[in-house]
Parts: sequence; C-alpha cells; structure tokens
Amino acid sequence: MDRVSELPENAAANAAEDTTSAVPNSDSAVTERYAAAAKTREPSLCCPVEYDASLLKRIPDEIVQKDYGCGDPSAYVQPGDTVVDLGSGGGKLCYMAAQIVGAKGKVIGVDCNREMLALARKYKDHMSAELGYANVEFHYGRIQDLQLSLDAFNIQLANIDGSDPERPLSVLNLMRSLRKEAPMIPDNSVDCVISNCVLNLVNSDDRKQLFREIFRVLKKGGRAAISDIVSDEDVPLEMQQDGHLWSGCISGAWREDRFVDEFTNAGFYGAAVDKYQTEPWQVINGIEFRSATIVAYKGKEGACLERNQAVIYKGPFEQVKDDDGHIYRRGARVAVCDKTFNILMNGPYKGLFLPILPKEDIPLQDAAEFDCHRPKLRSPRESKGLDYNETIVSDEGVCDSGTDCC
Repeated sequence: MDRVSELPENAAANAAEDTTSAVPNSDSAVTERYAAAAKTREPSLCCPVEYDASLLKRIPDEIVQKDYGCGDPSAYVQPGDTVVDLGSGGGKLCYMAAQIVGAKGKVIGVDCNREMLALARKYKDHMSAELGYANVEFHYGRIQDLQLSLDAFNIQLANIDGSDPERPLSVLNLMRSLRKEAPMIPDNSVDCVISNCVLNLVNSDDRKQLFREIFRVLKKGGRAAISDIVSDEDVPLEMQQDGHLWSGCISGAWREDRFVDEFTNAGFYGAAVDKYQTEPWQVINGIEFRSATIVAYKGKEGACLERNQAVIYKGPFEQVKDDDGHIYRRGARVAVCDKTFNILMNGPYKGLFLPILPKEDIPLQDAAEFDCHRPKLRSPRESKGLDYNETIVSDEGVCDSGTDCC
C-alpha cells in the first residue's frame, strides 16, 4: 500500500522542489516496514475484516496473505465503474473490484511502495486470464498527487543532463509538464475512489492536498468510500513522532469526527460513517483506535436554478440540516433549487424526502437563478400555479384502485 511520500530515487536529491523536507522521520519507517511486509506477512498490520469469499477465491494466495487493511470498501463499487484504489499495495482490493466492475469497467491502483507494486503486477496477466478480461492497471505514484506518474517521471528524468547547472529547474518543469499534459489520473474521470487503511499514513502536511485530489478525479455524482483507522481522542505529538506507531496505522489516525470533516471541507456532500468498529482494534495510552468506513459524494457544484420544486422531509427527526445549511422541518414543503432537489432524491438521501414537482415544468434553459434569500417554505400555489382552480372528485365510495377505501 502507499505508505510513503517520496520522489523516485535520484530525483529527490536533485529537484529544487524538495517534497520530502516536511515528511516526519516516521516515513522511512513506513517505507521499510511495508517493503518487508510485501515479502513476509506481518499480521499486526491488519484489522479483522470479513471479505466476500467469492471474490477472494480467484485471487492468488500470496496477494491475499500479504494484504493489510481495516475494511472492505469494495462493497461500494458498482458494475461498469471506473475505480481508483489509493494505496493499492499487493493488489487485492483492485482484483476484487475488477470482478465487480466487469469487462466494461476499469480499476486503477496507485502506490509508491515498489515492493508492493511488484507483487500486484506479478499476477496481472494471471488475473486477466482468470477473469477473461484485462481491466486493471497499476501506477507508481503518490496518492496525494494523482496527477504525477512517477513511472513517466523516471523515464523522462533520464533525458535531463545530470551535469547541467539548470537541472533543478528542468526537473521542476518536467514535473509541471507531466501533471498538465499527461496526468496520471485526469480530472472528473472516476466513478468511485476507494482506499483501505492507507490515508492515515500520509504526511500531515499533505492531507489537504490528498482530499483535494480525491475530489478532483471524481466525476460529478461520483463517490468516495474510504476505510481507515480513526481515534476517539487527539493523538499526542510524541505518539505521532513514533515511527513504529505511525507505520502501524496508529499515530497518524484522524480523530473520528475530524475525519468526516475532511470530506465536507473538500467539497463532498452526504458524508456518512457507514461502518464503525464497535470494539477498538487497539488501545494505546488510553486512546482507542478502530476501523471506520466513510462514504461521501461529489456533485454540489453548479448553478442553483429555480424550477418551483419543493421537498418534504419525512422524519423521524423534528428537523435536519444538510451540508449547505438548509434546514428541513418534518412535514413542511421546503423550497429548493433544481440542483438540491436532485441531490436529495438520490444517493445518501434517497427515500428521506418526498418530491413536490410543479404543475407546469420549467425547462432548465428557461429557469431563472434560485433566490437563496426567498422564504424557506414553498407555497403550494407556487407549485400548482396561482390560477390553478380545478376540482377533481372520485366516484363515490370508490378509489382509483377500484376498491372501497373510504
């Protein structure tokens, strides 16, 4: 899995942009520990997880035995998806997802631990023959920089003269060029981003960028499903500086509430703690560490248009508030823009709200900008029309279904 933030060998020493300068000493422990774990299984790096046995039986035992995770985000992958696995390690989750997305889907694994990548790539042809199609690829890269392929960078780095005094600038220009002209993963190209116990190992200074990258690569309507270790309290600095605890998925853990906040701060909506380990995986200095899976969606961006739509929150709570601060009181017709209406009818909110559509549809091209300062409630007359004056009476004692119901 992606357990380190580093440039390829030779590049870091020569690049003017030293991306390793802010990395804590624990990064070297991460690199060494997971390189070794790619060769010899280390059970202490795993949480107990039940995976779909039907997906595992087709995957080589060497990959299964040398996988280190704390959840199963493959449950959120759908047929036909393009999927990115952050920190793909030995490839188990990628090969599981490959069976779910099928021949029409695609799975992209990203990792910067070369030993783990070698293990995943070792069985690529075997798995293609086993499945009857080839839909998995593995990239050498950093999960907090999904634009830069370190494979491509290494190849083109060889063309830069090592004796050239302008080499540092040439290296920087090469990195910028690759990110812009040949991004490893383009903008808005992925249906689902998954990860299994990897984000907590990313350097603290890179975490804002990490979530921006997850958001960037997802399509509008795409989703992130991230399984990781969280803590119930803040992890003190002395524990964060312990390389063994960091590489063991302990001291880099987010506090559980702040982990959810990372998604909303990056622009996601509908973030939910979908799975939460009741009993802690480990307890260190009185701090509990456990596995949690967060699911969040991309799609709030875009114009707010008025189409005379409303929603009614069904309950059971008296009222709820969404990520944009809209408050929905149980049973009340709340005016919403077209974008919010569609968000509330799908994804994590599906089934929680009743849709109120206008009597006369307003085409998108004719819709005016939604007035966010208008009254929160939608008058029924706004939806039906001010001149609506119909009278509709059912046959006496007979409902539309043809059965007595009164």
